Amino acid sequence: MRLPSLQGRGRGWVRPKAGRNSDARKVSLRSPTHPQPLPSREGRWIALLALLLLFLPAAAHAGPWGPGELVQYRDFPSRHVDPRNVTIWLPADYDPKGEPYAVLYMHDGQNVFDRRTSGYDKEWGVDEAVTKLVAERRMRPAIVVGIWSTPKRLREYVPARAFDRLPPAYMSRVEGLYGGTPLSDRYLRFLVQELKPFIDRSFNVRRDRQSTAIMGSSMGGLISLYAISEYPEVFGAAGMVSTHWPLLLPPEGQKLSDADLDAVASAFESYLRRKLPRPGRHRLYFDHGTETLDRHYAAYQARIDRLVAGRGWSQGRNWISRNFPGAAHEENSWRARVDIPLVFLLGTGRP
Repeated sequence: MRLPSLQGRGRGWVRPKAGRNSDARKVSLRSPTHPQPLPSREGRWIALLALLLLFLPAAAHAGPWGPGELVQYRDFPSRHVDPRNVTIWLPADYDPKGEPYAVLYMHDGQNVFDRRTSGYDKEWGVDEAVTKLVAERRMRPAIVVGIWSTPKRLREYVPARAFDRLPPAYMSRVEGLYGGTPLSDRYLRFLVQELKPFIDRSFNVRRDRQSTAIMGSSMGGLISLYAISEYPEVFGAAGMVSTHWPLLLPPEGQKLSDADLDAVASAFESYLRRKLPRPGRHRLYFDHGTETLDRHYAAYQARIDRLVAGRGWSQGRNWISRNFPGAAHEENSWRARVDIPLVFLLGTGRP
């Protein structure tokens, strides 16, 4: 297996400046804490991964993106999915031996902290938002793990077990656009069986469900909902921002048909009736705007909201669904409201 490296400048990658080594390199080889015991083969792989990453030249340094430090790993290895970059944000006062931190996992990690790594020259500003909210004591101290997307993004982010419930004709259309069948189950195994154990070993973090949240936008919203539904023992909260329910895009200037709406909404309803976690120990955050792609989402979200409410979730208590008039499907709009899901998912009022 090729060792990950930060040498050279990869596509869309900002070369880290010289700086002190991160504590992420000090990887323990003791058995990882995991909600369920790992089979021996999984345990051996985690140990091998730890050895590989022990020699990974990670870099941690402050920079022009904002407060705190970024620990950057290029081509993080996996048995389940293609290697990808992973960026971990640490607050400026990160203490490797103090009170452990909560963890927020975010998809499309190249767009989360630094506009120079984004494909759109804009970013969420999550580092600035978390710093401000923690200083105001509205959010628990946390680190943020940005998982970069790959050319297989659509296949990795579309929930496989909801996809399997689509009508055959719609399924074929999605497969044609995405370039194949879903890879989301494999992507979640990467997160839960490989990345999270590495984060738990390498950083001073809490490992429990109530301290572990996941969030993303667009297709990243779908995979976040899928993650908390498939692994409710791992993730205690999920943020679905501008969730791309339709899976497809209508022709320019047109709306999705009622048949398209029913095909996808029914598939997600069927899946969530069986797999959505019970309320009480989890939190769900949904939102959407009214402009660009977001203008298509309200009818889908209304059906999901009815299902969530019917499952016993309480709006404003353990579940939020918000509409933001005038907000578009892009990072500046998400940056403008990111404080809302951050406080709801990892607010100071939570255990």
